[in-house]
Amino acid sequence: MCKYLVLLLLKFEGEMIKEKLEFTRPMDVYDCMDYGADHRENIATYDDEKNAWILKDGRGTFQGFICE
Repeated sequence: MCKYLVLLLLKFEGEMIKEKLEFTRPMDVYDCMDYGADHRENIATYDDEKNAWILKDGRGTFQGFICE
């Protein structure tokens, strides 16, 4: 069971950030992976030219997530 979703974000200045989101209820790994993919679509936009997920708030790029 997963209790957290950890976002891996890379700022344009080169700093790697880990943002930890706590679930209100434990999820199995499949639900966590689906939630992570949906969350990525909500906070970032895919740029075909750069082949990267660019954060909508302009801080940097979305690199991935970890289900814990």
